[in-house]
Amino acid sequence: MDSLRSLSRDSKLPRLEWQMLWQHVLQVPRAWLIAHDTDPLAPEALARFSDLQARRLAGAPMAYLLGRREFMGHDFEVSPAVLIPRPETELLVETGLDYLKGRAAPRVLDLGTGSGAIAVSIALACPAATVLATDLDPDALAVAQANARRLGARVEFLRGNWYHALSGHKGFDLIVSNPPYIAAGDFHLQEGDVRFEPIAALTDGSDGLTALRAIIHGAGPWLAPQGALLVEHGWDQAQAVRQLLRQAGFKQLASLPDLAGIDRVTGGIYN
Repeated sequence: MDSLRSLSRDSKLPRLEWQMLWQHVLQVPRAWLIAHDTDPLAPEALARFSDLQARRLAGAPMAYLLGRREFMGHDFEVSPAVLIPRPETELLVETGLDYLKGRAAPRVLDLGTGSGAIAVSIALACPAATVLATDLDPDALAVAQANARRLGARVEFLRGNWYHALSGHKGFDLIVSNPPYIAAGDFHLQEGDVRFEPIAALTDGSDGLTALRAIIHGAGPWLAPQGALLVEHGWDQAQAVRQLLRQAGFKQLASLPDLAGIDRVTGGIYN
């Protein structure tokens, strides 16, 4: 009967990915795999692994195969209904948390929440905050709500497109968003994990600035005096985003680089 040791000799995947998939199939830690590498494997486990391996070899993201991705020190459930949380988006959360320091009971809005990674991370790091999160996609909201429940974060989720989801909610100290900002036809849409992610969460089908324009120009009425807006954007969009913020009446504009040195988050203060 097949064992992990016998199967490892003919593995078509990098060893780390092979081990991660087996840990997922068997629901065991890595140490168990090593200690039990000669144990016979059940037919259903072999079939499950074979399916996952085939999908991975076809390019499916590991995050979707495992159903989770780490972000800000927390494990978030993910599915093809939501973008996979990425390290560069942690800059958006960290910058937002820096802005909230010293505020007794801040109000925070996350637009286009997806998996809920941004909203949930802020709520966990700043438990005194009132955090609202919106998304148009009910499947994405279901993922976000499940993450908030599992991680014990207090977040109110609303369905709707950007500010259209809000009713009776104003006076936000901070609005954050990681909207679709890839321009239609950008070659990045045909590469890597992006090929498997929800297209509407990646691109506006136009110049990549449609959602950013709507969020920036619509923010004023929803912000408290001296409220801040922070958005994630593409590698070449910082100047355009600063211009949009300036046109919308924001001051103290700043763009911050990610770990690769690319301006990734831009924001400003309103009024």
